[in-house]
Amino acid sequence: MDILSLIGRNRELFQEDISRSEIELLRIVGQSKFLVIGGAGSIGQAVTKEIFKRNPKKLHVVDISENNMVELVRDIRSSFGYIDGDFQTFALDIGSEEYDAFIEADGCYDYVLNLSALKHVRSEKDPFTLMRMINVNVFNTDKTIQQSIDKGVKKYFCVSTDKAANPVNMMGASKRIMEMFLMRRSKDISISTARFANVAFSDGSLLHGFNQRIQKLQPIVAPNDIKRYFVIPKESGELCLMSCIFGENRDVFFPKLSESLHLITFADIAVKYLKNLGYEPHLCESEDEARELVKTLPQEGKWPCLFTSSDTTGEKDFEEFYTENEVLDMDRFHNLGVIKNSFEVNDNLLNLFSSRIEDLKASKAWSKKDIVELFFKMIPDFGHKETGKYLDAKM
Repeated sequence: MDILSLIGRNRELFQEDISRSEIELLRIVGQSKFLVIGGAGSIGQAVTKEIFKRNPKKLHVVDISENNMVELVRDIRSSFGYIDGDFQTFALDIGSEEYDAFIEADGCYDYVLNLSALKHVRSEKDPFTLMRMINVNVFNTDKTIQQSIDKGVKKYFCVSTDKAANPVNMMGASKRIMEMFLMRRSKDISISTARFANVAFSDGSLLHGFNQRIQKLQPIVAPNDIKRYFVIPKESGELCLMSCIFGENRDVFFPKLSESLHLITFADIAVKYLKNLGYEPHLCESEDEARELVKTLPQEGKWPCLFTSSDTTGEKDFEEFYTENEVLDMDRFHNLGVIKNSFEVNDNLLNLFSSRIEDLKASKAWSKKDIVELFFKMIPDFGHKETGKYLDAKM
């Protein structure tokens, strides 16, 4: 299936920038050693492939998902074959003692790329998953940067999110706080990051869910009032690699808004997706109707769809990659913009955040309200609105 056509495009976004930079990419990657953390997720796999196909001296990949790691290796062997360099995968939790021992035993890398994250807005519905989001998105990141500093790593890259710009949900806010911690570490190691659009058909995404619904003979459900920017998995890998290799300290790379990268609703993609499979969308009025009609409509070349407006906590009305206060370089690349950050750190605020989270964890009892209040201290203009409704309560 052609993902590009489903998101309303006919060409890849970064072709010109990659083409202009390819000789230098091949030279740098070919003489460098890489560690990819969270390398078996959708973006991590895309990044790993971009590095692998340029023949690195060393490429180690770490991820908590053993199954996804196995599929990554199968995919790479089937697509690209082998390299002369040292390519290994490790099924490890980066918050664990085993991971710390792994870094202590080796840890010799030029570039460390961290793609691990809790990325779902639905992960903020309960205080326990929310605390894990903070651990993964903020504290594990901070720990792996310090390890990189201790081991003499040349460059650390960490993926952020467009939702960190003027955040309205806890996931986006956790990434914004992560960027604050990155800033503090940037005095000791060169760090760059990237904010980008939704990765079409990435694991766990709504579009990936379309595939699952078809396979399981279930209705297609999508919001009809939310427009999003999309990149394909390959483009997400290219964006991260470009930022890692060419980003200067504290740079944030993002896709330039253009005719090539335009907003599209999930419902519009659902219609294109079904027509691509040969089905005509049939609009339903309720979940019950959709569940009932899926038993008969597919045989008639139709598929039941429920397209509704969004009323769940954490959904942003529009997407943006930068704020009006950030300084931009829009001239260096054709389709990549760069946010240029100067060194600016509030140590007292970061220390307050760390100590408050430690106290909450030590108590083994905390509420979502406790964490939301702390997030508001970190981000005074945090646009969080609690509706009391979450995606897990919908089909």
